[in-house]
Amino acid sequence: MSRSQEPRTLAVLAATVFAAALVPVLGAGTASATTAECNPATVQYRIVGADGNVVGADWTSEGGFLQWTTVPGTVQVRLAPGQTVADGCTYPVSLAEYTTEGPNWYTSGHQTMVDKASVYLTADDLAGADDKGRTWQKLSVKSPDCYGQIDLYGDDISYDGKTGTGHGPLPYQPGNVNTPYHLIAAWNGGDKECTPGTPESPTPSETTPSSPATPSTPADSTPPAETTTPPTPAPSTTPPTTPDVPPMTTPPNAPKPDSSPSGPPLAETGSNAPVGAIAGGAAAVVALGAGALYMGRRTRRS
Repeated sequence: MSRSQEPRTLAVLAATVFAAALVPVLGAGTASATTAECNPATVQYRIVGADGNVVGADWTSEGGFLQWTTVPGTVQVRLAPGQTVADGCTYPVSLAEYTTEGPNWYTSGHQTMVDKASVYLTADDLAGADDKGRTWQKLSVKSPDCYGQIDLYGDDISYDGKTGTGHGPLPYQPGNVNTPYHLIAAWNGGDKECTPGTPESPTPSETTPSSPATPSTPADSTPPAETTTPPTPAPSTTPPTTPDVPPMTTPPNAPKPDSSPSGPPLAETGSNAPVGAIAGGAAAVVALGAGALYMGRRTRRS
């Protein structure tokens, strides 16, 4: 090899090594940019009877507070068709049953959680054009035999009035506590009080008809009449509902590393990534290339 060719060869070699060291850095940036995001997803549901047949409307995202004709003890859920759900995204959906003090939201009063079930929807639960023969995840809770409320909502928190992780406040209409959050739909109903002993205490309302007979009691009978009117303004609104469920930030009952699919891990770009080592290697290559060029020029002069 001639002296004139030697510097060129060293320069080309240095540039090649530098490019090879730069690829991992660029690749990490590209992997980070193309990481899929988990956006809210629309949920559909349908009520299924004990015989396995659909009760009422088929797949729907109808919200609001509904009066049950058939207690929705089992509800099937899926992700609505026509949306994109990235792999690795998980959407919790729960069904909770409460006993209440009345047959609708405005008379529900104090509620007590009786039962709760949760499932986790993924891209595998996304409805398609032809879903014949597919099985869907289902939620089943005990059927109330008295005044009750059943909530379908988009998280896995137990709104049972307890404290600590995984628990939240009980729904309470008189106090304007509109839980569960991310409520998809709710059902109220029942034809009797849940505690047979309590009817004796509210029965003073039966004494009011006899009071008008005496002239002294009309003044006392008016306050009970006014006491029954405050619930009337409450029907102005019910808690908001939406079929759009936010994704989980961490997987259910699993450490964070398990939240990614079983495929190869993405390139690291955070504080744990070996960016410092890569940058140091690149700097060394630059220095090598500069030295090669310097030696080449010195050889020419000589």
